[in-house]
Amino acid sequence: EIWMDEAQDPTLPAAALTSVPAACVSKVELRVSCKALLDRDTLNKSDPCVILMVQSQGQWTELDRTEVIKSNLHPVFAKVFTLDYYFEEVQKLRFEVYDIHGTHSIGTRDDDFLGGMECTLGQIVAQKKMVKPLFLKYGKYAGKSTITVHAEEISGNNGYVELSFCAKKLDDKDLFSKSDPFLEIYRINDDDTEQLVHRTEVIKNNLNPVWESFKVSLSSLCSCDEDRKLKCLVWDYDSRGKHDFIGEFYTTFREMQKATVGNKVTWDCVNPKYKSKKRHYKNSGLVILSELKVSPVYSFLDYIMGGCQIHFTVAIDFTASNGDPRNSCSLHYINPYQPNEYLKALIAVGEICQDYDSDKRFSALGFGARIPPNYEVSAFSEPLSIQGVVEAYQNCLPKIQLYGPTNVAPIISRLAKLAAREEITVEASRYHILLILTDGVITDMADTREAIVRASYQPLSIIIVGVGNADFTDMQILDGDDGVLRSPKGEPVLRDIVQFVPFRDFKTASPAALAKCVLAEVPKQVVEYYSHKGIPPKCPIADSPIPNP
Repeated sequence: EIWMDEAQDPTLPAAALTSVPAACVSKVELRVSCKALLDRDTLNKSDPCVILMVQSQGQWTELDRTEVIKSNLHPVFAKVFTLDYYFEEVQKLRFEVYDIHGTHSIGTRDDDFLGGMECTLGQIVAQKKMVKPLFLKYGKYAGKSTITVHAEEISGNNGYVELSFCAKKLDDKDLFSKSDPFLEIYRINDDDTEQLVHRTEVIKNNLNPVWESFKVSLSSLCSCDEDRKLKCLVWDYDSRGKHDFIGEFYTTFREMQKATVGNKVTWDCVNPKYKSKKRHYKNSGLVILSELKVSPVYSFLDYIMGGCQIHFTVAIDFTASNGDPRNSCSLHYINPYQPNEYLKALIAVGEICQDYDSDKRFSALGFGARIPPNYEVSAFSEPLSIQGVVEAYQNCLPKIQLYGPTNVAPIISRLAKLAAREEITVEASRYHILLILTDGVITDMADTREAIVRASYQPLSIIIVGVGNADFTDMQILDGDDGVLRSPKGEPVLRDIVQFVPFRDFKTASPAALAKCVLAEVPKQVVEYYSHKGIPPKCPIADSPIPNP
């Protein structure tokens, strides 16, 4: 424990002494379709597109949008929206349907708006299939228009499958050119309804198309049932939405799994009308699955339970702007009865991180102090327990001169290089969290942006807590929540690895609230790193319903 037992010192908040498990999220896939949309076009039918909006801090922002379906008042969209689902949060969503003219952009005229619907992600998840009427402005119904949203959870046990299809000798449906084929895959549900799983791109003027490979979750493809029937349709695309039917075939995921390296699976693409009328009819072409790959979806806990260690490093700002530690107004002032903001943040975050580090020993760095002859990053302790880091911090204050500047790029670069070396020596089983505690805006912003871009390729997450009452507006640029962080040369980060939080936002809250906020993105960042590197957890996921063929 840190400091002492809570019962011995009632001045300390209870949450400061309690380990709070990091929250894990589920991923949810949403598929949308519409019926009886308003017809806004004079010559053709509306060309609909659905935009998904999410609400954050009272503001609506676009998360993603579907493809545009030409001339169709009953569209079934192939686009899949993937969202993180938090049980403990109310996640407000808004679906807006627009008639798109020409380019894939949203017009400003009211005539472009075909209707909208608001709900929460929790409501969709609870119902699995939600059908709602669409409304125009001022609460007016958009005729009989409805939108249907299907929800499916992607669990850690089902993963994704990557499929590569092509076709040969398809029927030619056009007079002056060859067919423009595309493929649709539908899942047959238990109630015999059909759910669109994927729609490929259109290959122009080609009877032997090779479609781009695509990924779908196994829950979407077959509800993790290898023998569930799948219906596949091949069409000749028509720009007016009146596609010509070429043929169909039925299969299962079990049959698809025969497509291994060097082995392809082939189906006759059959038009039932031709088959019933033509005596010597064989098919309207062949559809071939040339390759299939199954990729499991791993969770944060899969990596932790597989032996991944979280190593915690704290870097503390010792610049002069903090004030003389001997003065009670200083941010570094040591009050015997109440820890200062630096210690509160250190303890709140460190107590959670220590649960994922077998030796529970953290590294401590300082920056901005005047310690001759070097004035750069300096370690003020060897790896210690949280209590040891607290004591080392308190002991070093009388021995150093607070100075400047507030440069954090050297610290980030130092940790990134360490993480890169360890990636080779410890088989990528250690992930680093760097907690930077600072009282002001950093003075080497350009170098820091460059260092973060470089660090985004390493097993490292960065948490920056702003201590004190400075204006931290410029620090928000480092947090990728509002856009992709880029280096001064324009190179984007590979992963969003920075979380910035002003401590004053949590002054009246418990340390647990601070820890939850700053650590909320770490599980996702860990999974993103190892997924990008193609590194599975050391221990296999048990009871996977569909093994990798």
